[in-house]
Amino acid sequence: MGLDRFYLVADRLHWLPRLLPLGLKLVQLRIKDQPETIVRAELAEGLALCRAHGATLVVNDYWQLAIDLGADWLHLGQEDLADADVAAIRRAGLRLGISTHSDEELEVALGVDPDYVALGPVYETTLKKMPWGPQGLDRLGHWRGRIACPLVGIGGITLERAPGVFAAGADIVSVVSDVLGAPDPEARCAAWLDARDGWTR
Repeated sequence: MGLDRFYLVADRLHWLPRLLPLGLKLVQLRIKDQPETIVRAELAEGLALCRAHGATLVVNDYWQLAIDLGADWLHLGQEDLADADVAAIRRAGLRLGISTHSDEELEVALGVDPDYVALGPVYETTLKKMPWGPQGLDRLGHWRGRIACPLVGIGGITLERAPGVFAAGADIVSVVSDVLGAPDPEARCAAWLDARDGWTR
């Protein structure tokens, strides 16, 4: 499927020069509450940095900028998906990942033939307030049986929990706080990358 099994979500560009040299291969830039000029500049630089390091950058939400900047991957939440021009996204050759939190949202996601589906939160997360409780490993297994594309588990996942998430059916684990909130983000990212090299499909 062409995507690394470890998927880091970063909130700003400044993480990329710190973590890409460690061997990070899959990262999403999820920039919130910034002027579009800043978002455009950070995405453009992020794309250049990732390409220089042989990594994949996934643009979060800003589908028009993703098209303009020639990105390869886009991630949309359900609200953003409702407002996006999926036909234009596909014409531009973008691959598309979709967030899901319920059976209804999964049906919406499958309606656009996604390149991956993300399910979350798998565990309790303090990153943002959500109307959904933890989905749990059983739900991951259920989702795995319903979709043909790669399945991403996200939300409250730590390095120690990752083997269970994979065993439940996830193809990829997506991480935010376990790396970015660590006392030493570089060391924690390196530990994830070391573990990744031992994971088998």
